[in-house]
Amino acid sequence: MGAEPGQSLREGRYVITRPLGEGAQGHTLEAVDKRVGKLVAIKRFQIRGASSWKGVELAEREARVLASLSHPSLPAYLDHFEEDGALFLVMEKIDGESLGAMRRRRAVLGRDEIVRFLRDASGVLDYLHGRAPPVIHRDIKPNNVIRRPDGSFAIVDFGAVRDRLRPEGGSTVVGTFGYMAPEQFQGRALPASDVYAVGATALCLLTGEEPEHLPHRGLAIDVSAALGGRADPRLVRILSAMLEPDPERRAARIAPLLAGLDAGGAPPERPRADRSGGAPPAETDARKAYRDARRAERDARKVYRDARRAEKRARKAERRARRHEGHAAPWRGLDGLPLVAALLGLTVARIAVGLALGVIVPTVLTLLSLVFGRVLREEAAPSVRRAGRAAQIALLRAARAVRGRPAPDDAAARQGEGARDGAARVRVDEPEAAGRSRFQDDLDAELEALDALETDERARSEAAPRPPRAAKR
Repeated sequence: MGAEPGQSLREGRYVITRPLGEGAQGHTLEAVDKRVGKLVAIKRFQIRGASSWKGVELAEREARVLASLSHPSLPAYLDHFEEDGALFLVMEKIDGESLGAMRRRRAVLGRDEIVRFLRDASGVLDYLHGRAPPVIHRDIKPNNVIRRPDGSFAIVDFGAVRDRLRPEGGSTVVGTFGYMAPEQFQGRALPASDVYAVGATALCLLTGEEPEHLPHRGLAIDVSAALGGRADPRLVRILSAMLEPDPERRAARIAPLLAGLDAGGAPPERPRADRSGGAPPAETDARKAYRDARRAERDARKVYRDARRAEKRARKAERRARRHEGHAAPWRGLDGLPLVAALLGLTVARIAVGLALGVIVPTVLTLLSLVFGRVLREEAAPSVRRAGRAAQIALLRAARAVRGRPAPDDAAARQGEGARDGAARVRVDEPEAAGRSRFQDDLDAELEALDALETDERARSEAAPRPPRAAKR
């Protein structure tokens, strides 16, 4: 059911007098509150048959937020109720003319009026953004700013009206094209986004042109070119700082920008630009704190990356040291099932060598001596014995290596190793001594025999007469 003049709402308490405006979310109506005899503004949202629950959600959010606010430049919340499939939000009616209506009749504001607007908007934004969590209007534009008869300004409409960016259809964002900060096109509304919208509104009222029709330099509006040479240079710098496309470089508050800029006063000496894209040196504490936090975060990330690199280098050096230690340290031998298999194979090889050199070869030599005489057997027997001893020494050395035992010649040298290696050998030898089997005891006895055999072989080699060297010619 539509809301028409003369219609009563809330059981006759509110009587509609005339429509005030229309947006994508609903209609704004003027009505008389018969209980107190004052004019009020009623915003009507159609719930029944709504095409999207997003509109209903925004309407409920506006009622909830407005009920929590109290500021002289904001409309006071009075009531909200649901009736006939529609949600009604009742608020104080602010007398005056909207800047949108002034735009439609081609009116512009002078410098002093713009300074007054910036000061009033600064107070409203400081109040909204200082709440916890901050309240972001997201749709400040001429239609949502009322100029009162006394020359002060108020900001209305917390519905964040959604405008389609392309008539043929496409993405829908919260805000109004031309007054939205670039980050709002990405769905990111920040307190600095409202600062941008106030700057765009002020520039629109100074030039009489929509922001998208003004000269641009890259993504930024060229404020100096838009205002020409007739504008106050300080005001140009203030609006440039508010309309910075990068939210990190944009002014976070308006009040510090207006310091020393009095309505009707002479423009102060032009301040020296800083590195924040044209903003005066007196930037806000909040902006400086934000920059310091970002800088501290970058420093912390750098320290973390350096620590990670140092950790990786330490691990790499440790792996290299372990590989070097593994190559330099003596082999500890095999253990478990591989040790048993290796010793069994060596035992079979020793048996085979013993049969070959102790039985088969002497039998063959004896048979050959019957044909070629006893001299063959006597000459071949020492060579066979030496080959047998050499084979036995080689096999026993292999067994020693498999078990990780040092050679006799290395034993004296290894006694001088450090306490760390000695402790490690004790730890390795203790489980061997505890779990020694009969097979291993026999092998130890054979290793002792190997030492004696090597000593005897070395003595035989030293006692054997050496052939005389041939005389040099």
